[in-house]
Amino acid sequence: MIALDTNVLVRLLLRDDEAQAQRARDLVDSHANSDGSLFVSDVVLAEFALVLKSRYALSGKDITLALRALLDNATLAWQSRSAAVTALRLFENGGVDFPDCLVTALASAHGCDNIATFDQGMRHLPQVQLL
Repeated sequence: MIALDTNVLVRLLLRDDEAQAQRARDLVDSHANSDGSLFVSDVVLAEFALVLKSRYALSGKDITLALRALLDNATLAWQSRSAAVTALRLFENGGVDFPDCLVTALASAHGCDNIATFDQGMRHLPQVQLL
């Protein structure tokens, strides 16, 4: 199994550096017959969404499409796929950044009763307790 860094996923999606995009595509293609052979951590997934928004100014809809495409790719193994799917559903409801949605979904998956935060933007997410 090979772990992917955020920049590999960004190159696959945006192809903003054609040489790197081709190397990323070659890596994914070389593992196409090995389900779950490329690992994506929760940190990389959150960073991916954040980079798409902050550096590339993609819309929430475009970020949702990108995340869904990744989550549907059988070659990729996920640290917390179920939490990522839940986070994507929360993100689709709008108003909250994907990393905050992932924090919420992971907390729930680990049996946390609440999420303590000062982040007013998270106030509409389930289990969030503003301090």
